[in-house]
Amino acid sequence: MERVGVGVIGCGVISAAYLTAARHFPVIDLRAVADLDPAAAAARGAEFGIPAVTIPELLADPSVEIVLNLTVPKAHAAVSLQAIEAGKHVHSEKPLGISLAEAARIVAAAEARGLRVGCAPDTFLGGAHQEARRLIDAGAIGTPVGGTAFFLCPGHERWHPAPAFYYQAGGGPVLDMGPYYITDLVNLLGPVAEVAAMVSTPRAERVVTSEPLRGTAIPVDVPTHAAATLRFVSGAVVQVSLSFDVWAHRHVPLEIYGTTGSLIVPDPNWFGGEVRLFEADGAWREVEHHRRYADDNYRIIGVADMARAIREDRPHRASGALALHVLEVMEAFARSSDARRVVEIATRPQRPAPLEEVL
Repeated sequence: MERVGVGVIGCGVISAAYLTAARHFPVIDLRAVADLDPAAAAARGAEFGIPAVTIPELLADPSVEIVLNLTVPKAHAAVSLQAIEAGKHVHSEKPLGISLAEAARIVAAAEARGLRVGCAPDTFLGGAHQEARRLIDAGAIGTPVGGTAFFLCPGHERWHPAPAFYYQAGGGPVLDMGPYYITDLVNLLGPVAEVAAMVSTPRAERVVTSEPLRGTAIPVDVPTHAAATLRFVSGAVVQVSLSFDVWAHRHVPLEIYGTTGSLIVPDPNWFGGEVRLFEADGAWREVEHHRRYADDNYRIIGVADMARAIREDRPHRASGALALHVLEVMEAFARSSDARRVVEIATRPQRPAPLEEVL
């Protein structure tokens, strides 16, 4: 298969994970890296042996078919639209935009030019999550009736070297970590129909405890604690809690409950982990599987799937439509809380196809 040229815009912390994972996917041909900070691009390019260029040079390069947008959330829409205008397919870090309106503009612009949009997270393509999907589809727990999803931590200022953006528009636990959980839930159960939620902002500022900004106070502009109930089109009802205000807890990341059993799904921020199944009149047991993409950090698999989909002329899985739906669900958390009502979700993406082949 002819390789697909990929150019990376944004050379921050997360770019190292993407560039490291690229070695697993021969369909990807990394052509260039770029950043508003030339020094950051030069350092990342030297680390991985990829040419560092300016953003205009990358967008003008005819060998770059896909732009991988790894900028901070507030820049996602501007950079993605710039790439589309240059005639490139685009795959963005999550969220697709910091608002549903922004994200919709990206999808519409790409559709008008016959281009593709993809978006993180792609962890739902990991082997453990695909095995959980197979079990649900095979009826291992009967008809899904509900579930729980928990991401609870004290905040990212403990470890990130420049954490302020996590507390600005486009950040917070809902838009930062929510995509992993909600995307995997859509993978497992299909699209969401309704959201009822409450959100809060317990602290107006945070103090950084990581280096090099230890002791710096940063303002908090977004809710940092959220609790929601999601009703899926299928009828399943899932409780979701996302927080940067919890020091300790004992919840597992994801559980799905069915009419004949229950399923524990591992952390959707990762590709692998333990899948556990409880069948009626039985006991919890680990589900052994030998699926690919479950034993490492494959955080570019969505781009690889898009690249193969371009060559095979088929839909890609981590799609703009899926990301738009997830963003609408996440935006509904604050809308529901502010209005004190249930919010209906208008978008209805297809469940991504199961991943069986090797990319």
